[in-house]
Order: sequence, then structure tokens, then C-alpha cells
Amino acid sequence: MSAFATVAYAKFDDGIAVLTLDRPEALNAFNVQMRDDVYAVLKAVRDDPDVRGLLVRGAGERAFCVGADLKEFGSAPSQAIARQARWERDVWGLWLTIDKPTVAAIHGYCLGSGVEIASVCDLRVAADDAVFGMPEVSLGLIPAAGGTQLLPRLLAPGRALDILLTGRRFTATDALRYGFITSAVPVDQLESAAMTLLWTALQAPSPALTAAKRAVREGLDLPLAQGLALERRLAGQFT
Repeated sequence: MSAFATVAYAKFDDGIAVLTLDRPEALNAFNVQMRDDVYAVLKAVRDDPDVRGLLVRGAGERAFCVGADLKEFGSAPSQAIARQARWERDVWGLWLTIDKPTVAAIHGYCLGSGVEIASVCDLRVAADDAVFGMPEVSLGLIPAAGGTQLLPRLLAPGRALDILLTGRRFTATDALRYGFITSAVPVDQLESAAMTLLWTALQAPSPALTAAKRAVREGLDLPLAQGLALERRLAGQFT
């Protein structure tokens, strides 16, 4: 177990690594220190050949992550400066370079940046107590860590706009119906369900997992014909 100021990181012999957002007293709110700690963990995950997959979870009983730490907004000269401090390291850009399966285990409140963290993972499992929401517009802002781009890629654009423009909160049952999560389970089964999902994916050979992730992520930004050509090129390496 490696300890940081705001997260915990553990790597196990089976190739699974676990990143825990570890500010339970602040409902795992995302601040500059957490940005730095998550960035360091993601680099380790990306570069460590012994890591085959990553599970992301939140510490404590109440929240996965409630979004940006509003105390930083209050102590900064402006909201723009507070946001700029968090942008100085591109955590989400780094996350997208990880070619290993990633699974988010979500419980309690998952708001703002919490939704964005979950969205950048490949797969998501939620406890039945999970509450989701994107409140930025109601605060006179817009999401700034990928929410406006990730949600429309995971959900229908109309559904994403509903969530982004109204700021309304939705439940794990809703998230399952929208296709945002793969399953909703009792709280006491969350970690085992998420770990089982990750372990199931890891039964496939790593090169195939990497190629499948690349085909989906890159193909979404291509016209269909080019996406199919990308798929053929990637599939060719297995013949």
C-alpha cells in the first residue's frame, strides 16, 4: 500500500491495482493536492507492466467524490484561478492514455468531478445508495474536466444535456437505465461486484484488451468508414 496525502494506492499480485480517493472528511472532494496525487498514481499504473487493471473507489461511507473542493474556490482570488490551478496537470488526458481496463466502484454522492472521474473509467458499478449529478451550470459554471465531452459519448446527447443543463440529481436505478453504469448492487456488495467485473475483463489477453479500448476511444472521433478501417488494422495484428 502506497500512501499519499489524499489518495491511497495498492497493487496486488494478481495484477489489479486499487486507487482510493481518501478524503472522507471532505466527502472525497477533488482539490489540487488530490490532482497531484491522482496524477502520480495514474503514471504508475500506465508505466508499470505488472499492473493489468485499475479499480477506483472512494473512502468512507458517504461519497465516491462530491466534485471540486469549494473551499479552494473560497480561498482563491477567483473561481477562474482556482480552476486554473487544477488544470495545470492534465489528469484526464493522462487517464485516457492508460491502455488497461479501469473500473469505478461508486457509492454515495458522485457529483461534478466525481461523475467525470467515473466517466473516464471504462466500466462503472454503483451501489444502490449512489446519487449522481452535475451541478456546475447552477453555480454559473460549466464542467471543466471532461463532463461536456464524456457524458454525450456515454449517453444519448439529449440525456447528457438534460443532466448538464438542469443539474438535477439521479439515482443508481436511473444511471442503470441510462446506460451509465453496468449494474447497481447493495452497498455491501459493491467492491466485490466491481472487482469481479474487472477480473472478468482481465481474463482476456492484454493485447486484445488494449486494442479494443483503442478501437472504441479513437473510433468515436472518426467517421464510420475510418473507424471501421481502424478496427480492421487493429484486428489484423491478431491474424
